[in-house]
Amino acid sequence: MAIEIERKFLVTGTDWRTAEPLRIAQGYLNRDKQCTVRVRIAGAQAFLTVKGVSTGASRVEFEYGIPVPDAESLLGLCDGPLIEKWRHRVTHAGLLWEVDEFLGENAGLVVAEVELSSEAQVIALPAWVGAEVTHDSRYFNSNLASQPYRRWGA
Repeated sequence: MAIEIERKFLVTGTDWRTAEPLRIAQGYLNRDKQCTVRVRIAGAQAFLTVKGVSTGASRVEFEYGIPVPDAESLLGLCDGPLIEKWRHRVTHAGLLWEVDEFLGENAGLVVAEVELSSEAQVIALPAWVGAEVTHDSRYFNSNLASQPYRRWGA
């Protein structure tokens, strides 16, 4: 069984802009917190991902490559609007950080995620990392599809 252990942080400043970004479009066939099913096109690749419920910073995750034309068709079946973002990959202290700069209704939100080998793993935080939001469900991409960042103040 595949387990994803991930911590998520808000981002401050711009020192993370060190690599060419990858354009991502994703949507949700199911956004139930018990089982999320996501379709993603990332550059020239596409994926179907199934994630289980979060327990702490961990959850079950299964991801499969699929043909891009299939992903394009599946995005049309998704529940709610698509999430669009630029992903920047930045290495810091031996770990790969994925910094997502959101577009559209989520513009203005920048979040960094780092995958870990255990929840107890100690990490060195980059200077551009702000508050941790790992356990704040508002920042789950599946929730941003239905409750976009730009509408939080409304």
